[in-house]
Amino acid sequence: MKLNLDALKDIAAWEAAGFKLPKFNLEEVKANTKANPNWIHFGAGNIFRALTANAQQNILNQGKSNKGIIVAEGFDYEIIEKMYRPHDNLTVLVTLKANGSIEKTVIASIVESLVVDTENEENWKRLKDIFINPSLQMASFTITEKGYSLRDAKGEYLPAVAEDFKKGSQAPVSYIGKLSSLVYERYINGKRPLALVSMDNCSHNGTRLHDAVKAFAEKWEERGLVDEGFVAYINAPKFIAFPWSMIDKITPRPDPSVKEMLKKDGFEDVEDVITSKNTYVASFVNAEEPEYLIIEDLFPNGRPNLEEGGIIFTDRETVDKVEKMKVCTCLNPLHTALAVYGCLLGYTLISKEMKDPELKMLVEKIGYVEGLPVVVNPGIINPKKFIDEVLEVRIPNPFMPDTPQRIATDTSQKLGIRFGETIKAYIQREDLRVTDLKLIPLVLAGWCRYLMGIDDNGNKMELSPDPLLQELTPYVASITLGDKGPFHEALKPILSNPAIFGINLYEAGLGEVVENYFEELVTSEGAVRETLKKYVY
Repeated sequence: MKLNLDALKDIAAWEAAGFKLPKFNLEEVKANTKANPNWIHFGAGNIFRALTANAQQNILNQGKSNKGIIVAEGFDYEIIEKMYRPHDNLTVLVTLKANGSIEKTVIASIVESLVVDTENEENWKRLKDIFINPSLQMASFTITEKGYSLRDAKGEYLPAVAEDFKKGSQAPVSYIGKLSSLVYERYINGKRPLALVSMDNCSHNGTRLHDAVKAFAEKWEERGLVDEGFVAYINAPKFIAFPWSMIDKITPRPDPSVKEMLKKDGFEDVEDVITSKNTYVASFVNAEEPEYLIIEDLFPNGRPNLEEGGIIFTDRETVDKVEKMKVCTCLNPLHTALAVYGCLLGYTLISKEMKDPELKMLVEKIGYVEGLPVVVNPGIINPKKFIDEVLEVRIPNPFMPDTPQRIATDTSQKLGIRFGETIKAYIQREDLRVTDLKLIPLVLAGWCRYLMGIDDNGNKMELSPDPLLQELTPYVASITLGDKGPFHEALKPILSNPAIFGINLYEAGLGEVVENYFEELVTSEGAVRETLKKYVY
């Protein structure tokens, strides 16, 4: 079986192989969407295909919509050219259940795929036509947190951004410049309303998107490159809204074991592609079953009825509470703890770490003992039950091919949210003492130990990509296993940096605690394991 519309006509073969097929008229949905689109999504990656495209498929299957999604990719055009279009925009979603079973679904809710490239005249014109169409209600985004950044690590505007500021909206090259140009097309063609919905996994994502688009509008208006009033349009929620959202679903890279399962079922298009930008993409997405998408209900032109597909719409305050619950305490910190210590201890699967008594106890205590006391209950999700699901179902799922090495990517960018917010809460609360935190500082010390690039057996260890590696690793480069402390001079530039932790750890009363843990972690080979045993029980 090949993944294309023609092969899909052999319904009996697909169903005999256990694939769930779309139950709607694909050609009819495609025609309706192309004529009057109501939803375009930027970012053609796995979480979009596994969560939002699947939600829309379920709605279409129920007959509760007659439109699909248009996807646009603005970073890695090869995803569209080498994977979407050869397969007629179809995807196979492989849901990996904790009990060992899998569910295979052919997703057909994506009806059109485009590259966000001003040099591609046909695609750029099509994007402009979509944006000026009165029917468009939502443009959503999974472009990663980096996608909203206009400045480099030194605080200077990225070259493409600076160039777009000067040239205006005609042929921008930066991602947000191109988006701002498309929004401007909507402005000059009737000042029509639209919701721009970031679904990226970062705090207050809607505000991040707003601020990035606003920067372009302001620069262009200042220089007379756009009509006066564009900035006011961007800043008025009755015209352009930037709802906040919280998204949660693990969608790892295409896994060889999933590939083999699909092959045995007669599915032929299993080979993945690694693009020139190092994106791993396949015709299938392997993903866990649990998923959450909570969106602020702020849509000035109406919205697709995604609640019919399990998406929750609520107010901004509740979105914020859910996001903080997940990112600051109940999931992401646990992942980071497992990533840091999993790399040091030689693990290559997150799920296997949950069979390690010390690592299991580490994350249980970080979640239930140190994190849960500062969680504000969002009401729509119970924090204790959320942690239960994370620790009992999601992370231990043996069929989830997620690695500590992947999760360790960009750790310096995550620590401030994942641990810094809890530390601040302990400082602010009268009923809690920051000195009661034992295991969060142990994770921070473990990260400093990780930066040495040496595992617990004394072997060289490859560090995951991180924008601050070149800045941070020299501080610990001269430390070797067996060295005696104190290591204050080496660690102070790291631990005192509020850009990393959201707070100066010395001022918080934890700098020396982390230093002491670090001393123990470097005493010898095997010291990481021994230090964990000493403190997690």
